Amino acid sequence: MNALQTGDERHVIAKSMAEIEAMRKAGRILRGIRDELREKVCPGLTTLELDELFARRARQAKVISAFHGLYGFPGHICASVNEEVVHGIPSAQRTLREGDIVSLDMGIVVDGLYSDTAVTVAVGEVDEEKRRLLEITELALEDAITQCRPGKRIGDIGAAAQKRAEQAGFSVVREYTGHGIGRSLHEAPKVPNFGRAGTGPRLCEGWVLAIEPMINAGHWRTRTRQDNWTVVAADGRPSAHFEHTVAIMADGPLVLT
Repeated sequence: MNALQTGDERHVIAKSMAEIEAMRKAGRILRGIRDELREKVCPGLTTLELDELFARRARQAKVISAFHGLYGFPGHICASVNEEVVHGIPSAQRTLREGDIVSLDMGIVVDGLYSDTAVTVAVGEVDEEKRRLLEITELALEDAITQCRPGKRIGDIGAAAQKRAEQAGFSVVREYTGHGIGRSLHEAPKVPNFGRAGTGPRLCEGWVLAIEPMINAGHWRTRTRQDNWTVVAADGRPSAHFEHTVAIMADGPLVLT
């Protein structure tokens, strides 16, 4: 889930090695659940069925769903289809169809520490634009993660993601960003998926960030539907979303999910 509120960068809370190891444990559990949901995606499945599978697997793993009830959100995961960017509410009425793409955003809490991840999945065979959009968004995430080193700046992360997206003819959503994560799902700093290299706060060892480029096939502008949750691309074209929880370590980025 994307941060609805973010704190001042001066209030970033560096994590201890023990906390990072605990978040790594949470990340392994979340990765397993995410990958199971990814494999289940197929035509005819509803987004509510994916939500119920997540809730069941979280109970089996004895972990807490991070999104359920957060800011009043009714689902356990965000399931956003095609032009939906983020915060799609799972529904028994939303059936996945051949050629759709669905973004699955999810998080858990283990021992009071949060982990957050997202993936966009093709439903059966998709057209070339959607296939390319998924490929570029995942590469944008990888490019952003390479910048997660002590001494780099927040702007370096966003600039890397933006460069990958725009070189492919796509655009990066501006209104929603990544965020710090730890004892809360949404902590400082705000981590835009766009920006200018060499600008912004310097990254420090022990910071843990949720890096999550949201990339639109068309224009970057978005709007929110009447449910007050579902964010869609304003021009109605497809959108993709990939996310990892990443620790800033002395020897480079440590992907926890």
